[in-house]
Amino acid sequence: MLDMHTQALGLPPLLWDAQPLPRQTADADEVPALARWYELMLDEIDYGVLLLGGDGQVQHLNHAARCELDAQHPLQLLGRQLRARDAADVVPLHDALQAATQRGLRRLLMLGRDAHRVAVAVVPLRAPGDHVHLATQLSLGKRQVCGGLGVQWFARSHSLTLAETRVLEALSEGLLPGEIAARFGVGISTIRSQIGSLRAKTRSDSIGALVRQVAVLPPLVGALRARAADGGLPHAQAA
Repeated sequence: MLDMHTQALGLPPLLWDAQPLPRQTADADEVPALARWYELMLDEIDYGVLLLGGDGQVQHLNHAARCELDAQHPLQLLGRQLRARDAADVVPLHDALQAATQRGLRRLLMLGRDAHRVAVAVVPLRAPGDHVHLATQLSLGKRQVCGGLGVQWFARSHSLTLAETRVLEALSEGLLPGEIAARFGVGISTIRSQIGSLRAKTRSDSIGALVRQVAVLPPLVGALRARAADGGLPHAQAA
C-alpha cells in the first residue's frame, strides 16, 4: 500500500499517511513538496530513523541512520533488507518487527554488545482510525551520550577552553577523572582543576549534573555533512 501511494504521487520513499496535516489540506501537487520538506527535516535530526514498509523492506532512512549503520553497528543493510549483525539479535529483531506488523505493538530492543550496544525503538505506524498496518519506524539510540557537534556547540556557548572541551567530551564518554588524566598524559590535579572550571562556567553542582546538561542537548547535525550521492539508500553492506 505504501509503494502504491508513493509511486502514484511521485513521492520520495517517505510515509504519505504519517504527515501531520489532514489530507484535505494538501492538494496532490503539493504532496511531493511536503514530502521533500519532511525528508529534509528528518535529516536535521541527529538520531537515526528508518522507515520499513509493510513488506519489511527499508523505504527510507535519514542522514543520521546512514552514518550510524557502519561496520560496528548491530544492525546492517543488505540491499533494502535490515538484518541483525549478531546471531543473538536475529530472533529479538524478527519478533519485534512481527509484533509491530501483525499486532501493532511497540518494542524497545537492546542490540549489540559492549561499546556498540544500542537501544532500538520499533514503532508501528498507522493512519488515524485505520487498522491496516502501513509501515514500521525504527529509531536508533546513540552509542555515546552526545555527539561531538553537540559538545562543541555547548563548549562555545559557555566559553570553554580547548582543554576544558576535551575533558567534557571524555566525561560524556563516561570516563573517570583518573582515566581522563591517563588519556591526555597529565596529572589528575590538572583534570580536577579543569573539571572545577567546567562546573563553574556551566553552573553545575556536580560532574553528573554537567554530563546531564550535555546529554539533553538538542540532536544537532553538522551543516557540512556528506550526503549519499544518490540521496537514497546506502550501498549494501557485507555481512
